[in-house]
Amino acid sequence: MRRKGHQRIAAQVMVFFAEYRLCFQEITLCAQEYFEAADWQAIQSLSAERIDLYEEMVQEAATSLAAEFGDALINPDLWHQAKQYYTRLILQRTDPELAETFYNSVYCSVFKHHHIDGEHMFIRSSLVGNEINSGDQIFKSYSIHDGGLVNMLKRMMDDYTFNIPWENKRRDIRNLVQYVRQKLPDSVLADQETTVEIVKSVFYRNKAAYIVGRVHFDHSSEPFVIAVLNNENGALYIDTALSDENDVSVVFSFTRSYFLVDINVPSEFIRFLNTLIPAKSKPELYSSIGFYKQGKAEFYRNLVDHLEISDDEFVIAPGIKGMVMTVFTLPSFPVVFKIIKDRFSSSKQITRDVVKQKYQLVKRHDRVGRMADTQEFTNFSFPRERFSEELIIELKKVAASSLEITEDEVVIKHLWTERYMTPLNIYIDNALERGDETALINAINEFGKAIKQLAAANIFAGDMLFKNFGVTRHGRVVFYDYDEIMYLTECNFRVIPEPMYPEQELADEPWYSVGLNDVFPEEFSMLTACNRKVRKIFSELHGDLMGVAFWKEMQSQVKEGDVVDVFPYRKINRFQR
Repeated sequence: MRRKGHQRIAAQVMVFFAEYRLCFQEITLCAQEYFEAADWQAIQSLSAERIDLYEEMVQEAATSLAAEFGDALINPDLWHQAKQYYTRLILQRTDPELAETFYNSVYCSVFKHHHIDGEHMFIRSSLVGNEINSGDQIFKSYSIHDGGLVNMLKRMMDDYTFNIPWENKRRDIRNLVQYVRQKLPDSVLADQETTVEIVKSVFYRNKAAYIVGRVHFDHSSEPFVIAVLNNENGALYIDTALSDENDVSVVFSFTRSYFLVDINVPSEFIRFLNTLIPAKSKPELYSSIGFYKQGKAEFYRNLVDHLEISDDEFVIAPGIKGMVMTVFTLPSFPVVFKIIKDRFSSSKQITRDVVKQKYQLVKRHDRVGRMADTQEFTNFSFPRERFSEELIIELKKVAASSLEITEDEVVIKHLWTERYMTPLNIYIDNALERGDETALINAINEFGKAIKQLAAANIFAGDMLFKNFGVTRHGRVVFYDYDEIMYLTECNFRVIPEPMYPEQELADEPWYSVGLNDVFPEEFSMLTACNRKVRKIFSELHGDLMGVAFWKEMQSQVKEGDVVDVFPYRKINRFQR
């Protein structure tokens, strides 16, 4: 019997979702092969390919439905029925929450992000209270007392079989034994109840593979991450182990590329990860393992829930106002909302479309721990009563074309969300005011390292003023203003030519020609002109940034195909080889 229209819509969306998940898994499974072959560029391309895959499959689904249904597809009642039928279809899968979000994406593509409501979409998940427990545990359990600590570590390394050998297995085990004995009290090691649980799947990203797990003892647990590297001569070694919750959290940071990790039941996997690093929210964890659209859906639900239990107002974000973006935040919620202004400062030779392209570039690129991840939204609805009058006035003044304001709601046609960080200029001013030289030196050192590490990843930050960087809760400096970024290899680094006569140097306009991509590192001295102490520290730590030689050398490395990975842990934590 021929299916009804709503059933055909639901079935078609499910077909495309199933294909998306299959392709997603196939891409992910390539990571081990490329890691073992030390093909770092191929691993980075996998990450970008997976990000592109989602939008491609959503667009294919929407196009296919439009071809079959024509104008009849734009019927909200039809989609209301399709949603009910689809709800039954997804219960047969191990990834139903991802299926809901894919359905939402197809719906938004068909309706051009209008008619957004819970009757036709999964604004709220239909799966609340129906957690999946697969029975196929996602982790392996080990007992320290089954043959002792050394034998347990041997079994662990044997279980995580790669297709290339360990460089020096005895040395790696010795390093791990020393680490464990430093971190765990003797009483824990002697306790018969102490167990170790390790995720079966390996987490791949850039040049590293990570083994992730936890130690259970005395009614509590401690997370750990073991970093495995390839010596690029056909053998592996354990580079470090991390067990401090903050260190583990940094490995899963929102400033890094998404992991390539094989997952059967995503929701179950996320619950386990959340026990390891409870400070990480569900949206962040979903995004960290490559399901960034699910992270976006979970973020929206978290925000709605937070608005129901809070009463503060959205306000203009602290810091110097941007020339391209206007930014606001909710003080009780650690996120900023960024909107493109209607008109840019005259110094900004850029268009709205180019800004969007820059943000997409960052999404697909290796963020090396120095660029914040963002989520892009269309027709985002906020309760009008939660907007301060000052913010309403500001938005009407600088971004009126992006607003629809009614008595009850503020709809913003296009925005990005990003984790809130303390603007670096504010952080430095506070450190100077307190006389906290340690915080000041660390911040300026982090600033210079951020610029250098971005350059190593073929990113030139462009506008490198302090106000365009933020400081995370872990003290890392992160870049977050992307409208002027470009590939380092596209820059033309030049020395400022000497003036032919004194009047040229005093003129308002430069006495030399300036091409579109010309960059003069000598001008970076202006970044620290605000304070003599800041200028001195920056010059001592990162003075090479103000010379052409550093930038040309970095360009050469990038052009030669070097992939310089910035690992999410300090050098001091690395094991001896």
